Amino acid sequence: MTTRCAYEESFEISPRFRQTVEERVTRLERDADHDEAEMERLEDIDHIRRQMRLVATQRAEALRLRLFLDRARTRLPRPMIAL
Repeated sequence: MTTRCAYEESFEISPRFRQTVEERVTRLERDADHDEAEMERLEDIDHIRRQMRLVATQRAEALRLRLFLDRARTRLPRPMIAL
């Protein structure tokens, strides 16, 4: 008997939810770029470390969401006219 890993399974999400997640990924990546650029202005080493951790977390979350989207299929919208 073979079992598929939950990671390999795909599932359907609505187009609206996909758009929301894609917007979130874009925001996370934009914020990570901004926060990384802000590190040049920081002087305190502890503050720099926290900022680096923030950037790493933002990028990791964006990657996690991208992987989620890669596994998900977008559900087709329901027809407007009953068939």
